Amino acid sequence: MNGRLIKIAVLIFMVMLLSAANIFVSRGTKSPDNISAQLYVPPIAEKSSVPLSQPFREFVQFMEQEMESTHTVGAAFTIVHRGEVVYTGTYGEREHGSQKEVDEHTLFRLASVSKGFAGVLASMLEQEGAFSLNDKVVDHYPGFLLKDSVSTANLTIRNLLSHTSGLVPYAFDNLVEADQELYTIVERLDEVDISAPPGELYGYQNVMFSMVDPIARKTTGIPYQVLLQEKIFNPLGMMDASAGPVDLQRNPNMAYPHVRNKSGYMALHPHEGYYNVLPAAGVNASISDMEQWLLALLGYKQEWMSDTVISNISTPMIYTPLKWRYTRYWKPFRERYYSLGWRIYQYQGRKIVYHGGYIRGYRAEIAFCPSEDVGIAFMQNSPNNLASRCVPTFMDLFLK
Repeated sequence: MNGRLIKIAVLIFMVMLLSAANIFVSRGTKSPDNISAQLYVPPIAEKSSVPLSQPFREFVQFMEQEMESTHTVGAAFTIVHRGEVVYTGTYGEREHGSQKEVDEHTLFRLASVSKGFAGVLASMLEQEGAFSLNDKVVDHYPGFLLKDSVSTANLTIRNLLSHTSGLVPYAFDNLVEADQELYTIVERLDEVDISAPPGELYGYQNVMFSMVDPIARKTTGIPYQVLLQEKIFNPLGMMDASAGPVDLQRNPNMAYPHVRNKSGYMALHPHEGYYNVLPAAGVNASISDMEQWLLALLGYKQEWMSDTVISNISTPMIYTPLKWRYTRYWKPFRERYYSLGWRIYQYQGRKIVYHGGYIRGYRAEIAFCPSEDVGIAFMQNSPNNLASRCVPTFMDLFLK
């Protein structure tokens, strides 16, 4: 009799343990090693639940520790490999002190990571016959004028998207930051000094790059943000993504931007800076959206993104002599290029297709390695150097 009672007691104890474990997972509380990241566990029916291999596990531990030590307010990151989402993590708050947690559908601004969408969209439109990337800008933008008549006549759409217009870098970003309309700024481009003929010299631009917006509108009759929605966001199932200001009444699940002050991070109200240059910096997305974007970039949505489009965006076009501060967390390498809205690094014998972005209060990073079939995306609403370190750390761990 006593033996039966002992067995019953053991069974009851095991049931209680299982119940406690379920509560632990469902609430997203701290992990046993006392790391404070809230981790999103993807549903088995939708995403991979295979155990993490060592490099992925080491990277997740790195991110959890660094987000805590840097006092990151809110962030999200995802890893895809061999056609599966192997890990997605969310961390912290949408707004400091609000206790509103970042989840897989929280919107972040992508800043210059938006340029990658423009490169893909332009390549898709070329395939559809809307225009050729080698078309002259002047043929699609009536009245277009630069300081030099030869540059005016020879500038192509490809030059716009590869930062090879020849204009001095960051031309009229001050007017962008003053919230002037793109069309108004373009009318003043004949005031900007020219450093080289089109196609010969890399010079990073936001205004020139964003001219693909009015060109796409003129050749298709469809606004740029609608083109993104119809040709990229909707087909991919990027259900949270958008371009332009977010209507917070319709979708309040947005990460607020933060800036650092003497006492830590201070929340700002979501602002509209750089939404006047949508191709350069106007996309908003959740980490759930970025999962789908990475899978497409790695070739797992071929019914939507052809091999030709992927080849176009990942083929080096112009050498980029970046300053040390932009690559200081990468191991030393020399081969750095730009394609159509993407940076191309030859790193440790592999091609890394990459871009980063910054807008006041936000940082975003994305990279994928076609030969290794792996990709990563990271977004945060409290800029610090973790954004600069996360991609090179991931690649070093994975490629070692």
